[in-house]
Amino acid sequence: MGLDLHYKDGQTPLDEEEKEGLKIKSITTQGELDEFEQLNIEKAVEWTIHANLKPEKILTEKFVKDLHKKMYSDVWKWAGQFRKSNKNIGIEWTQIGIELKTLLDDTKYWINNKTFPPEEISIRFKHRIVAIHCFPNGNGRHSRMIADIVMEYIFKLEIFSWNQSNMVKADDTRKKYIVALRKADQGDVTELIKFANN
Repeated sequence: MGLDLHYKDGQTPLDEEEKEGLKIKSITTQGELDEFEQLNIEKAVEWTIHANLKPEKILTEKFVKDLHKKMYSDVWKWAGQFRKSNKNIGIEWTQIGIELKTLLDDTKYWINNKTFPPEEISIRFKHRIVAIHCFPNGNGRHSRMIADIVMEYIFKLEIFSWNQSNMVKADDTRKKYIVALRKADQGDVTELIKFANN
């Protein structure tokens, strides 16, 4: 019996090879998977607290990969590795490294030149990294965690509340989140900032 996944609005389907990367073979349902991922993510949060994160280390490809690995390594063999196939969302997989470097450089520029307020820099970064879609799965939660890390460790400000939700359930909160993301796709990040602060 394989893993039976049901995809909600805005989620990326996994191909068979990616599903094969599941480390815990007893997981067969979406609910069990969400639960294991959540436990793994809680360990990653612990790690960020004790990792002594330096601003110059955060905006690097290595950190982006390391964070994903910390969030999902107990669950997926490919945790922390860029995807090797195209998805229903995200850029061409061969362009991930290039686009991520551009984003990291842009973000450093915004910070150094105070181009936007800290909240907006964090949310613009979050939005663009999720649009690149670096990994086969977990991009949404990864992007929210990294936005919080930027707020806390680069700007020394409070992290976002994200509507007190991890957006796993297909409820009204997730719908609002998807609407805010689509507005950000059009260049308007105000709804996404508002959502992150609620």
